[in-house]
Amino acid sequence: MPRLRRYWTQTITFVNRCALWSDRHLPPGVRSLVGVLAMACGVLGFLPILGFWMFPLGVVLVALDIPIFRRRVLKWLARQSG
Repeated sequence: MPRLRRYWTQTITFVNRCALWSDRHLPPGVRSLVGVLAMACGVLGFLPILGFWMFPLGVVLVALDIPIFRRRVLKWLARQSG
């Protein structure tokens, strides 16, 4: 169980950093496209290079472009990181 918790913490930390970077540097349409691509690759996470961590990243990136979910996602990421 501690190994799973450590994996989850590392995943959330990475997703948080990527989400904040993309929020500052990528326009909304590009961010959504990258999010959809990440979700598609996350489904193929059993392959060696891709990983299941890509799916939550994609969900967060797409949610940042939807005004209803944006505030909730940013609050959730802030809670998870600290």
